[in-house]
Amino acid sequence: MLANRVLNISPETLTKMATTIDPAMNASNPAAASPASPTVASDAESSPLLQRRRTPEDAADYVTVSDPVIHADGMNKYTSFRVDCRPPLNDPSTASATAANNPVDVFLQNNPGQYSSVLRRYSDFLWLYERLHKEKAGAIVPPLPDKQAVSRFSPEFVEDRRRALEKFLRRVVLHPELWAAECLLTFLRADDVGFQHAKNTSKMEDGNGGSNHGGVGGESMMSGSLGGAGAFNLAPKNKAGIKKWFSEAKTTFSGDLVTSPDDDLFDEIERYVEALAIQMKRVSAQASGLVRKSKEIANGLFEFGLAFHQLGQSEGEELGAKLQLVGGTADRLSSMAAQQAEAEFRRLEEPFKDYIKIIFAVKLALNRRQEKRVSYTALLHEIQTREINLNRLRMTPGGEAKAYSTEMSLQRYQAAANVAQEEYAECSQRVLREVDRFKREKAEEMKLVVLEFIKLEIEVNRSMERAWGELVPKLEEGSIDVG
Repeated sequence: MLANRVLNISPETLTKMATTIDPAMNASNPAAASPASPTVASDAESSPLLQRRRTPEDAADYVTVSDPVIHADGMNKYTSFRVDCRPPLNDPSTASATAANNPVDVFLQNNPGQYSSVLRRYSDFLWLYERLHKEKAGAIVPPLPDKQAVSRFSPEFVEDRRRALEKFLRRVVLHPELWAAECLLTFLRADDVGFQHAKNTSKMEDGNGGSNHGGVGGESMMSGSLGGAGAFNLAPKNKAGIKKWFSEAKTTFSGDLVTSPDDDLFDEIERYVEALAIQMKRVSAQASGLVRKSKEIANGLFEFGLAFHQLGQSEGEELGAKLQLVGGTADRLSSMAAQQAEAEFRRLEEPFKDYIKIIFAVKLALNRRQEKRVSYTALLHEIQTREINLNRLRMTPGGEAKAYSTEMSLQRYQAAANVAQEEYAECSQRVLREVDRFKREKAEEMKLVVLEFIKLEIEVNRSMERAWGELVPKLEEGSIDVG
């Protein structure tokens, strides 16, 4: 029970923590002395240590996800969110300031005053996520919050999901490769009928009713429609076995995949991403351990202070008063340590967990290029096979009709191969741009995270040292009558 009083931080405790770090806070900020609001997040914002730093996606603060509403439609229970996009008008008086604050917000520059407000549920966000992978193959699509089967309608989970969906959508809007995607504009602006039509159309394009994260449903439809006996089916029979399909495809092609001048560079990128993922998981685990230790320290100080309070009540007046002073200081330090743990979670543990998800997004972008490479190779090998069949039919008496049909099919495959080659090249170049951007942004973000963590530790330790220092002269005053 004692641990719960420290680890499960209530809004009232957060307010107490804020005033503990800075006792002058109540005098300078009357709002800090008022009763805490129902949400923990608002209390966190009033605390110097828990105040959330401004992140790059906050530049798109005109995109909001709000007003979650739980719907119970028979057995189908879900939560809807209001999605607002309200980019400000291009006011000449503020144009220079906007350009300075959001130098990379191309969406804002191309959509001034394009207001929209729609209702969307999690499955709609998932549709957007999957369509972005298809429309902009090779882009590093921002991570989407994971699905959850239990407790998904609790107020805490709904609020966490709302924040995560808002973060995802703002990142997409600011993304240099994704901001103009047709599916994004559909998601932001289409009414219910139009949006459902877009979802149904995309299902038909995919060739099945489910998601196609790792598969190549679009390519399989293209191949199947080319005609001719023995048309090559590019779709894996089992979507869950995509890796196995890749290995089987290489064997079926009876040769290596097509090569490009950048293959060595992509091999180097893959090794870099794999190594980075391993190191980031280690750092994330240590950050989680650090937060856990801070919570344990907060709990220990709380119990220490409680013990001294009880001891002070059983002793004489002067000794008891001094012992209770020690207990009171330990209470203050416990609040500081609990606040430190929460700040470390927000400023250290959460960013590293987010990095791991983004690294996985980089892997998905590389996989998209591999899919395009396999599709292009499949068409080339099919063309080669059909050319051999065509030459044989031309030399066979009475095979003119079959030769003509094969030739028409061959032409369609050659046209499809040209499209696949362009898509493969476009995807490859997009991946290279994205990896370069990822490295630059990661370096800058990592620097900010480390610097903020160092400043946090300095601030907390100074506050704790000051609290102990203020206690010493109080304990040294007068003599203690032990009776």
